[in-house]
Formats: sequence, C-alpha cells, structure tokens
Amino acid sequence: MAQHFGIDVRRFPECALEYRLVQLLSRYRVGAVVDVGANRGQYGAMLRRFGYRGRITSFEPLSGPFEDLRRRSAADGLWTAFPYAIGDEDATVTVNVAGNDEASSSVLPMLPRHREACPESGYVDRQEVTQRRLDALWPQLTRPEERVFLKLDVQGYEEAVLRGAGDCVKECTGMQMELSCVPLYEGGLQFSRALDLVQRRYGLTLMGLMPGFTDPRTGQMLQCDAVFFRDGVHPASAAEQVPETRSSQPQW
Repeated sequence: MAQHFGIDVRRFPECALEYRLVQLLSRYRVGAVVDVGANRGQYGAMLRRFGYRGRITSFEPLSGPFEDLRRRSAADGLWTAFPYAIGDEDATVTVNVAGNDEASSSVLPMLPRHREACPESGYVDRQEVTQRRLDALWPQLTRPEERVFLKLDVQGYEEAVLRGAGDCVKECTGMQMELSCVPLYEGGLQFSRALDLVQRRYGLTLMGLMPGFTDPRTGQMLQCDAVFFRDGVHPASAAEQVPETRSSQPQW
C-alpha cells in the first residue's frame, strides 16, 4: 500500500548506509575521527546520530560554513573545529566558493560536467584561507595507540591532502573519501587512481561504497564515498562494540 503512494518503508536504522559506517567504526574501535572538509558539520552530526561516541576533529576553511560548524561542535565536549584548509603545504590558498550552499567549493577549477549536472553548484565567489599540512597538526589531533579514522570531502583536492599528511595516513585504522567517478574538477583525483593509491600505498582495504552526487538528467552517479579499513587491525568483539557514554570519554 505504501509503495502504491510512492512511499518506501524500511527498517531504521539498519537500512541506513550511515549506520553501517558507524558500525564499522565501532567494530574497529575507532577513538578519533579527523573530518577534513566538514562544511557545516553535517558529517559529525551524522556520526553522533548513529551512535559514534569518540572524538571528532573537523576542518572547514570557509567563514560562513565554519561559523555553523563552530556552533554545532561547541555543544559537544568531544568535538573540536578548526578554520583551516588542509593541503600539501602551509600557505594561504584561494578557495572557489560554490553556489549550492558552498557544498561543492574547491581549491580546484570546476569542470563543465559538474556545472551541467548541477547548475546551482557553479562558483559565485572566491575566498582566501589558511591552509595547513595534516602531518604538522597530527600530534595535536591524536593520542598514542589511538585508532584514527580519516574522512576527506575536499572536491578533487584529495591527493594534495594525502601528500600533506605524509606517513600519518599509514597510522590510520580507516579512511573515507568522496571520489569522482568522472572528471569534475581540473586535476582532481579520479576513482580508479584513488583505489590504487589507498590500497597499494597505505595498505587499506575497500569495505564499502556509498552513492553520492548523481546527474538527475541521466541517473549516472558522478561521485561516491569509498570507505576503507586496515585488514591487519584486530576488530572488536561483539561485546566491545557497544558504544560508551560520552561522560566516560576523556575530555578534549
């Protein structure tokens, strides 16, 4: 009856891809998430909604989204936000500001394929921001023996972020990257190259794909999120996967 009226009824939260991601974080006992390209804090809020109780460190360089991120994270004692872009050098860089609530903003030029599929994503402004290397910040973000999950949502700029992270990525238990299935940004990292890089250089194994930006005219998926974890890391037992309460976690 529901489908007759165009409604799909599914079991929640098990049906949600985000829930499965948080289950993996729990299974691999991830204690800290480094969220690069946080926008307004949607990713951190999603992790909390589906039960992740570890620390979150978010980076968002654009002033408008950062203010929303700052307010969102301020209410959470285990969530810290920084107004930096992350890349391959400490420098001042120019970010192209996208018109779709700044979600598609990037250091890189946008290609016509992206604008054709989503006209409102075209660049409407530019903003100079402070960029930092991740390896220089790493000692402030992580603790000894802590299992870290790195999330990148930087619109084609992933390879620069990884170069700036150096060997720190090899310490990560897992990683999530939004990847382009077709060229969307000039010089941006492509899906096949990313899979080879992450699996060969960093020794991570693909654990899941989450559909993303799709061309509404054709139904073709243009971006997706790839989730990787390190096979050699011993996952938690079923009993250990139960999330702890926030009050039992160390304060930032």
